[in-house]
Amino acid sequence: MQCMRGKYRPATGLIQLARLMRRSGLALALFLSTLIWSPSLLAGDMIASAVVFMYHRFGETDYPSTNVRMDQFEAHLAEISTGGYKVMPLRDIISAFRRQESLPDRAIALTIDDAFLSLHNRAWPLLKKAGLPFTLFVATDAIDARRPGYMSWSQLRALVAAGVGIGSQTGSHPHLPEVDQARLDEEFSRSNARFRAELGFAPELLAYPFGEFGAREKEAARAAGFVAAFGQHSGVAHNGDDLFALPRFALNEKFGGVERFRLAGNGLPLPVSDVLPVDTVIRGNNPPDFGFTVVEGIGALDNLACFASNQPNAAQLERLGKRRFEVRLDKPFAVGRSRINCTLRAAGNRWRWFGMQFYVPKR
Repeated sequence: MQCMRGKYRPATGLIQLARLMRRSGLALALFLSTLIWSPSLLAGDMIASAVVFMYHRFGETDYPSTNVRMDQFEAHLAEISTGGYKVMPLRDIISAFRRQESLPDRAIALTIDDAFLSLHNRAWPLLKKAGLPFTLFVATDAIDARRPGYMSWSQLRALVAAGVGIGSQTGSHPHLPEVDQARLDEEFSRSNARFRAELGFAPELLAYPFGEFGAREKEAARAAGFVAAFGQHSGVAHNGDDLFALPRFALNEKFGGVERFRLAGNGLPLPVSDVLPVDTVIRGNNPPDFGFTVVEGIGALDNLACFASNQPNAAQLERLGKRRFEVRLDKPFAVGRSRINCTLRAAGNRWRWFGMQFYVPKR
């Protein structure tokens, strides 16, 4: 087994993708931790997969980092109508993953975080007109406090009656890796109680606030009764994924062009196993030892490249044998969120994605 340290060079197509990622903001994504794999289910293009998009605000130009302009959103809807996508309710995608059922090619889901009023007033009418399902993730404290710019419980009930999916974002929307275990459990139990009181049910799907989570947060989500949970990292979800570490492509003003939507929407999964580190909340060994094995059935691995958010160019990638890869990072991750994203060109000028998000606590 011969290592390739210092000899790896990304292919021209990957360099072009890296430039496009920097221009269009394709996040250098995040997490897949302890996974159990079935090789027969993870055989190349037989994998059931879906791209999940994430929005926050619509037409609120005072908040460009969480907003998409209405012309951008309308361009996304036009792309959906002509691009061969199948927009599905998120709960149906998760059900297919859990049952190991097939999904159509270019299956996508639309998700929206935080229940801002601009969803209700601007985006929802367009989504209703287009007949597109979506899921709204809600942090209950903002609704209870009648915080300006947020929807009300009565408006949320109207969305539920119209068939909109509702997920949880906890109660106060904290940085979960920074809170103690008691507070973590209380965030889930308190918000679930409010959902039951106001909507008549507790959501089964969770979006981690700020996309931040590790092994402890995943276990707490399971214990609270959720069946799947999502981050805020780029990647294509598939039926071999850890259901409590699912990716989403985030969209905002700077990174919300239709070119980015199209590139992500046509994405394919890059299924891997034996991922290290197991826990992506980094409390030591920074930068982490990061490695994975690409599953059988995914070929042409010479063009695989990985990008880390703490360095401007492609990371040094060391290949150990046929399918094992390790990423060598030049410097530690900063406090807060960091990402590694790995890509591989597939047939039809499409791209495979695998990513992880890391979190370095303040204390």
